[in-house]
Amino acid sequence: MKLILHPKAEKRLKRGLHGLLEHDFLVQPDLDKWVELYNQANQFIGQAYISKENKGYGWLVSSTKQAVTEEWFVKLFETAKSKRQAYLHSEQTTAFRLFNQDGDGFGGFTVDLYADYAVFSWYNSFVYGIKEVIISAFSQVYQELAGAYEKIRFKGLDYESAHLYGQEAPDTFTVLENGVRYQVFMNDGLMTGIFLDQHEVRGSLIDGLAAGKSLLNMFSYTAAFSIAAAMGGASRTTSVDLAKRSRELSQAHFEANGVDVDQHSFVVMDVFEYFKYAKRKSLTYDVIVIDPPSFARNKKQTFSVAKDYHKLVSQAVEILEPNGHLILSTNAANLSLEKFKDQIEKGFGAVKHRYVTTYRLPSDFVYNKKDESSNYLKVFTIQVKK
Repeated sequence: MKLILHPKAEKRLKRGLHGLLEHDFLVQPDLDKWVELYNQANQFIGQAYISKENKGYGWLVSSTKQAVTEEWFVKLFETAKSKRQAYLHSEQTTAFRLFNQDGDGFGGFTVDLYADYAVFSWYNSFVYGIKEVIISAFSQVYQELAGAYEKIRFKGLDYESAHLYGQEAPDTFTVLENGVRYQVFMNDGLMTGIFLDQHEVRGSLIDGLAAGKSLLNMFSYTAAFSIAAAMGGASRTTSVDLAKRSRELSQAHFEANGVDVDQHSFVVMDVFEYFKYAKRKSLTYDVIVIDPPSFARNKKQTFSVAKDYHKLVSQAVEILEPNGHLILSTNAANLSLEKFKDQIEKGFGAVKHRYVTTYRLPSDFVYNKKDESSNYLKVFTIQVKK
């Protein structure tokens, strides 16, 4: 199928961006199709597929006309594997990303490794429709793996997670990251128990930032930052999350590492309510980690990183020890590094502080260097001078 692009879309693709948008075409295309893209002068631009996903309408796959076959995917996975040799041979880390969308040459799906198991995430119905070809190619390149699972990250199917091939994993098992054990689960909804893109940030807590210090972990999920801090010598940690299940999942990481939880607490509470509670009780911390979802809603309020992150910063500063550190994080792709900094600075107001370290996506999360939004992770370690 031949599609004519609007001039703006042509310019965007020629700048190196690969994602397609709904209004990029002169005529609205059929969904879930391979297409050839042309400009209004009838010049070939590239080969793509059309499929709805969260904020896109498909992906440019190649600037040349070619058959996207199983053999083509084999070469794609071999290239991606060659970039991750340091991880694949690591004795300290057994969980990381193997394939990262258009950063590795094909937008619309990712593959993560958890010890002996791969997890495919499908972001649109087109890649889901050709998954047998993708899986067959992948299994040729990664014959050493025991099995694989899938996560459905688009609307339209009646399930979120399933076993794909090979052996079935235990209900829970442990993986290593920077020498720390984390309990994970392969087939329980969309989550796995750990967000792999934060492994460098957690590494900083292991490597000395948390030594002898107290740490508060807000929006803690399974408290991965907290166990990293504990393994890095933290004197105590407090993990706060509104989800009731977070306590059980968090304690599992501590148990996996043989860490007594006497000095580590797990609080099921709204983060803003906890800030109020900490101030009432005169609780203070040396390190505070703030890694919220991009958008959240509870019975009392809504939260948006783009509009409300500054409130978290100002609240955190009030319960931070003198010369303490804030680890401020977001994975919002629609929020630029500069806009995120604006939110942070608004939160600090006149409080003196210095930026110590900036983290973006780690090297296993290969991203499209021409597309800044694909490097979605933004984390600052900031020392606050009080």
